[in-house]
Amino acid sequence: MRWDDFRASDNVEDRRGEGGGGGGFGFPGGGAGGLGIGAIVIVLIISWVTGINPAILMGGAEQITGGGRPREERVDPDTQAKRRQAPTDQTGQFAAKILGNTEDVWKEILPNQTGRQYTPTTMVLYQGGTRSGCGQAQAAMGPFYCPLDKKVYLDTSFFKEMQQKFGVKGDFAYAYVIAHEVGHHVQDVLGILGKVDSRKQSAGSEREANQLSVRVELMADCLAGVWAKNSNDRWNSLDQSDIQEALNAASAIGDDKLQEKAQGYAVPDSFTHGSSEQRMRWFLTGYKSGQTKSCDTFRAARN
Repeated sequence: MRWDDFRASDNVEDRRGEGGGGGGFGFPGGGAGGLGIGAIVIVLIISWVTGINPAILMGGAEQITGGGRPREERVDPDTQAKRRQAPTDQTGQFAAKILGNTEDVWKEILPNQTGRQYTPTTMVLYQGGTRSGCGQAQAAMGPFYCPLDKKVYLDTSFFKEMQQKFGVKGDFAYAYVIAHEVGHHVQDVLGILGKVDSRKQSAGSEREANQLSVRVELMADCLAGVWAKNSNDRWNSLDQSDIQEALNAASAIGDDKLQEKAQGYAVPDSFTHGSSEQRMRWFLTGYKSGQTKSCDTFRAARN
């Protein structure tokens, strides 16, 4: 992948080297003991929409309570200024340039294809742990998008983990991971996450809720393909080996493969992100069409 000519995004917070992010947001008596039933329900809904472990989200739920005012992390001006400095290492520069390219693509095609203006997300780079609007971000969670603060969180060691645990490597495999999380932000901009939120509130079973989560994730895969197609049309930055790298990544993190690796068998009703075949297919759907309208994963005939 030829990414050196991409514009680096200014919307990057580099929190690496800050010592793991501290203890997160606390509650009286510890844990989630101070939460009311309403707040817990909200946390569970957000978990359904984002795929984030609800136990993690409980750590950030004070932003939902407390008189309706979000509790913000206190950061001194010097720390904030340091976070906003452009990364100087190769991994940080790569992430910033991929994010910048997603901005350049989506701000052009989203208005043309949907009539909506694109508002960029911010990417937080960290190591080990940090605070997010959805609670404590930890490396074990993998990359995720938090709709409460509209930021993408990425522990950059995840790229090394992709190589060591899943045998997946290559610049475009890593770019696909970033583009997938940006895809969730696109869903947020389009109001899709809010609509899924409403549908999950009325879901009749955990299986039905899981199926909605799968469709959200597959749509993000498809939107990553839409970005790749439009980026390549303009910058001619990809070749066939790059596409294969993305497919390898999509396959490696399919629910079926992850479950089979962890427990020896897969339970489709418990899937929250989609099978390997689904994730590869939907990425290719977006890549072949280059159109957001091709990413309607909620049609029952396209599962």
